Amino acid sequence: MVTIEPITIHGHTFIATTVKLPKTTLLTVSNDQGYIMCGALDVRLLNEKLTDRKIIAGRAVGVKSIEELLESPLESITIEAENRGIKKGMIGKDALLKMI
Repeated sequence: MVTIEPITIHGHTFIATTVKLPKTTLLTVSNDQGYIMCGALDVRLLNEKLTDRKIIAGRAVGVKSIEELLESPLESITIEAENRGIKKGMIGKDALLKMI
């Protein structure tokens, strides 16, 4: 099952996507600039193989819901996210606000 819904953070709209798979759930919150995602995100791949795409993204591990993703610290971020002022350890919703 896939659920897609808009969410608002400090007056800014983002898209929350939940994909239920066997034994796991993929979670993302995004806008047209970047996204945060659950532990399934391969930040190393984005930084090493897809650097030219300048992807703004962050990863939080151990999250099981969109709410947890928004409130959890980011365990890793892309180079481009760091260039936008996003830091490891920043909570998800604060990182998203740096993507506007």
